[in-house]
Amino acid sequence: MSNTLLSPSDAVSSSRDRPGRPFKTIGLIGRLGSDKVIDSLQRLVTYLVANDYHVLMEDRTATALPQHGQPETSRRMLGELCDLVIVVGGDGSLLGAARTLCRSGTLILGVNRGRLGFLTDISPDELETRVGEVLAGEFEVEQRFLLDAVLYRNGVAVGNGDALNEVVVHPGKAVRMIEFELFIDGQFVYSQRSDGLIIATPTGSTAYALSGGGPIMHPKLDVVTLVPMFPHTLSSRPIVIDAESEIRIHIGETNQSYPHISCDGQTRAVAKPNDVLVITRKPEPVQLVHPIGHNFYEVLRSKLGWSNRLGD
Repeated sequence: MSNTLLSPSDAVSSSRDRPGRPFKTIGLIGRLGSDKVIDSLQRLVTYLVANDYHVLMEDRTATALPQHGQPETSRRMLGELCDLVIVVGGDGSLLGAARTLCRSGTLILGVNRGRLGFLTDISPDELETRVGEVLAGEFEVEQRFLLDAVLYRNGVAVGNGDALNEVVVHPGKAVRMIEFELFIDGQFVYSQRSDGLIIATPTGSTAYALSGGGPIMHPKLDVVTLVPMFPHTLSSRPIVIDAESEIRIHIGETNQSYPHISCDGQTRAVAKPNDVLVITRKPEPVQLVHPIGHNFYEVLRSKLGWSNRLGD
């Protein structure tokens, strides 16, 4: 079968041919450069096609599987055409997919081929079994919110990005402290000299913010945490605020380095003195699919090596 691009009308008509299933058109995204990911993708294609599902392959992922035989399309179009997108990789792969697919509200299921895998639930050992359960309707949907970050210079937007985990203000490659002022909902909070500031969602509380001393937050919480990075004063501590808050960071005019603005680990802008970074909650959440029985605390015990109950 030749690889082709589908229009939305093509996908809709193919979905209607198979009534009674929660999902008909399945998109596949995989992390490049991993033989283990390729193996899982090949198993998924075989399983889905054998069970009469319509499969769409993300075009970048398809470069690693030249003989996959399925239609290809862009990541953005996967969101328009698919009922469900399965991401094979680590949390970073799912973060990248989530930032795009949140715009369409497409459901996302993660297969863990990374390290910790806080967001990718399904292990390769039970791939077909667990995916089959989800496709049969045995799943839970969890919404996670993202952050929008916009950098302004003289009142004009000069950079932007979105993040499911965190927005970080940091000095880049320079080993220098940076100076900034923090405002929340228009109220002055503090001025600070530090290595930067991590602004994390509950999803990101188990990522970079955790290593910086931030709290672990349950995904259902509607809050954001601000974690200073090696502040110049011992009294600086993480702050947890309402997720609807507007966060403004005024870059100090005496900084000797240009602070970088990173979203989920990717630099999106470089700030100059007197720039203003505005961070707000993104209106479109990401829709994560979990197998029945997903337990956040069990995930923490497994990934962080916490002890089981006494006597176990």
